[in-house]
Amino acid sequence: GTAVVERRCALYGYRAITTPVFEDTALFERTSGAGSDVVQKEMYTFSDRSDRSLTLRPEATAPICRAYVENGLHREPQPAKLFTIASMYRYGAPGKGRYREHWQASVEAIGSDDPSVDAELIQLYDALLGRLGVTKYQLDVNSIGCRECRPAYLEALRAWLEANLGRLDEAAREKAAASPLRVFDNYAAKPEAVRAALDEAPKIGESLCAECVERFAVVQRDLDVAGVRYRLEPTLVRGLDYYSRTTWEFVGPLENENATLSGGGRYDYLVEEIGGPPTPGVGFGAGIERVI
Repeated sequence: GTAVVERRCALYGYRAITTPVFEDTALFERTSGAGSDVVQKEMYTFSDRSDRSLTLRPEATAPICRAYVENGLHREPQPAKLFTIASMYRYGAPGKGRYREHWQASVEAIGSDDPSVDAELIQLYDALLGRLGVTKYQLDVNSIGCRECRPAYLEALRAWLEANLGRLDEAAREKAAASPLRVFDNYAAKPEAVRAALDEAPKIGESLCAECVERFAVVQRDLDVAGVRYRLEPTLVRGLDYYSRTTWEFVGPLENENATLSGGGRYDYLVEEIGGPPTPGVGFGAGIERVI
């Protein structure tokens, strides 16, 4: 399977990058978000002999962005198109389809805000599944807005959540307190009553600014032209704080909540967050074991 991934990435002009198995813990705390499951429950974090806090990488996008900044890749032609196939580490309870040490392909395009690049990445993975003979899956896409339009939406969502707290379960209430957008995390796995309540909550799509609407329309148009089938999913938010605008998820037909084959999105503020110049980016992570 990994050879097919490497060939497909090379075909699209993505080149291999290798980052260390561990990173400074702050990199993930800053980028994934304090309210995310990854930071709260799933990181393998330890102190080295000098009492520095290190974390085994739970995902590869932030490390690749760190390498982009540290090695001055912004001085090369943009976008820098990079991929890695590497082991990831999640401490969270290993359920069906989850391994504490697992492998992921991470494919990133850093340095372009062109929505056509979003569509290219989605199409790359769609074509990859085709090459591997995987036919039963569904692709969900959404736009979660930008710095301009998301704050007003979060205000409206917060107000709605406060008024409807009684209809949510404890897990959803915790999410609402830590990071309101997260109440939609793992929507399909939630109890039916909670899903019914969340269906009435305001959706980000109703609050997008004109530019976000326009960019999302380009993504959809490019996918249509490429013949990629997708479903618009207004509750899709993805579990990490760094995503903005386009988000997507490929979901397999597995009868449990760990059915996501691949998930990605645009992260226009991530490089800035880790101390680099304002730099747009977009990419995805795809589990290797899941596809197998």
